[in-house]
Amino acid sequence: MITRNSAKAIIMDNKRLLTIKLQENNETYFILPGGGQEPGENLHETLKRECREEAGAEVTIGDIIFVREYIGKNHELSKKHGGYHQTEFMFLTKVVQFNYAKSTLLDQGQIGLEWIPIAELMKYNFYPKGLREHIINYVEKGKTKVYVGDMIVSKNLSLEDIYGRRSCNISCNRRDTS
Repeated sequence: MITRNSAKAIIMDNKRLLTIKLQENNETYFILPGGGQEPGENLHETLKRECREEAGAEVTIGDIIFVREYIGKNHELSKKHGGYHQTEFMFLTKVVQFNYAKSTLLDQGQIGLEWIPIAELMKYNFYPKGLREHIINYVEKGKTKVYVGDMIVSKNLSLEDIYGRRSCNISCNRRDTS
């Protein structure tokens, strides 16, 4: 079984969420900045590196607000990802310095960044879709459950419906496809 950790940034400003904007197969969708932990890195180091690579941003990292798992055997493409288990740690993060032109390693299909109004998040093609409601609840109520689990929306949906990748790369990061 392949197991790995991933760190994701929840960056909010004026009730907007900073997202990575991607386009593949004539579809535009949005994900959180972040990606896979490399050997020898702690999660904060991972998240700082990923924010520099994908957004050209220097960040300070706050508390973990969500923990999500992707357990491949539970999903539509279990034949392909049955031996894959990823745990994503999502941190409340603030931008200290921001210059997208200084991004060093964009995600496959990344065409930019976009601030999404949190009140309109359900209207966006944001992945994983199950996380949208948790983010909205966090903003509206100031607190929500931290562990959000595997987020299986429906056995009738494909992995790309749930996670947003037609090529089914788990966390939309080039390093995740090796």
